[in-house]
Amino acid sequence: MLQFPAEDAATRMRAHAQAVDEREIETLMLNLDASLRVYQRAHFFSWTQGLLQGLIPHEVLVCALRSGDSSAMRADSFSMIAPQQALFGELFQRDTAGALGLVKVWQDGGFRPLMRDAADAPFARGLFAQELERVGVTQILAHGTHDADGLATGFYAFLCAAGTLGPRHAYLARLVTPLLHDAWVRTEVNGRVQRSEEPGSGDKPTITRREQEILGWVSLGKSNGEIGAILEISPLTVKNHVQKILRKLDVVNRAQAVGKAMELRILRACLL
Repeated sequence: MLQFPAEDAATRMRAHAQAVDEREIETLMLNLDASLRVYQRAHFFSWTQGLLQGLIPHEVLVCALRSGDSSAMRADSFSMIAPQQALFGELFQRDTAGALGLVKVWQDGGFRPLMRDAADAPFARGLFAQELERVGVTQILAHGTHDADGLATGFYAFLCAAGTLGPRHAYLARLVTPLLHDAWVRTEVNGRVQRSEEPGSGDKPTITRREQEILGWVSLGKSNGEIGAILEISPLTVKNHVQKILRKLDVVNRAQAVGKAMELRILRACLL
């Protein structure tokens, strides 16, 4: 884990800030603008697994929020490589001791971004770490938000292959975590409002077996040509199915379709 004396850490952060280049400034502003348009889970997925990758590349993003006045946290996860999108969030939340242990390390470190190998994390021997290792994800960059009492209100972990991220990304994590937190809270609030005020909004669209297959492969980043080869159908047929899926889910692109399918718990059924 990155651990520096407070003065040394501040010096490093100032050095990183001074070295921000024009491309990063432009990418940061684009991410700021995109985050303001996030109100639903599908929007959050599209942003974090798309534009945000330009600042902090990652295979899995785990988002956790503190539940009311308790120390417990509820978590969710987003990924373009995981066959079950919510799996990492569920495992993170299930391993209460490990998750809270990681948050405590962050708090004890002065609320600065922490970076470490999954093997060195508090949950190193748990199911969460085992699943990370299975998909080749072993590096963790985590940062969060806290209240006036020093209690974590949100915690966000970027998970990637070893050697992907460095101190520069830790600085960028400080910049984007407030955007992540605000956007994720909006999706949570908006989701509760929709569920309480729109009784029919929970109805799942009818997705055929073939569309389920295709949606599953889309979630894994496969192109129309690749899906066609896997299912032994033409790319044009795949394209037609994808267009039907977009209409049924009322979205405009593949990333939003995956996010909406996650929200409706359709995607998990597709991949079982």
